[in-house]
Amino acid sequence: MEMGYGRVSAKDQNPERQLVKFREIGIDERYIFVDKLSGKDFNRPCYQAMRLMIRKGDLIYIDALDRLGRDYDGIIAEWK
Repeated sequence: MEMGYGRVSAKDQNPERQLVKFREIGIDERYIFVDKLSGKDFNRPCYQAMRLMIRKGDLIYIDALDRLGRDYDGIIAEWK
């Protein structure tokens, strides 16, 4: 399955640029997850929901590595 994860840091920011990319790739709307929260940790509702759905062989699209979080080492540890 293909999924997309987008994040913006504040509720007043617009994630549309990220969503357009996911749609262009052909990701089903049901499998696009977006949080409007800080990237300080991974305790974000949509990110956690996506994590519960991920299975071996799935492909996760993100617009940029910093959409996963602020701390590069934390991002690497999370994805391992």
